[in-house]
Amino acid sequence: MAGDDAGGRQPIETYRGAVYPWHCDHMGHMNVMWYVGKFDEATWNFFAHIGLTPSLLRGSARGMAAVEQRIAYLNELHSGDTVAVRSGTLEVGAKFIKFFHEMRNSETGAVAAVTLLTALHIDTEARKSTPFPDDIAARARRASADCALPWDSRAG
Repeated sequence: MAGDDAGGRQPIETYRGAVYPWHCDHMGHMNVMWYVGKFDEATWNFFAHIGLTPSLLRGSARGMAAVEQRIAYLNELHSGDTVAVRSGTLEVGAKFIKFFHEMRNSETGAVAAVTLLTALHIDTEARKSTPFPDDIAARARRASADCALPWDSRAG
């Protein structure tokens, strides 16, 4: 996923998986902890896509720290459902990135959940934020995509 072909306004696929019985709560649908977990897996694939690979982060004493996350749960997922997550960048600053994930039921296409995240690029030795390398920032910008965030369209 670390290719340079992210141009355009379409999100990229960053995760595919399934809902297992142990992902479901007493009401019979996927529990919120598993939405967050699947979004986290998508995050690491998204980071690798823009060049923030595990080997780069480990080899350069760099890391990423989530500082804000907002989730809208829109449609339930149940045991046996298959899911796909698509992701894109909304904003890139010198030291931060705002990005989204959209989780869909692969069979029906219904959006199950959307999350908006803000993460900081950090120096893991100094334990403070640090600017992205120019090539990473450029790749992050090329991964920009459109996403309808549910809370943006709600009144009041």
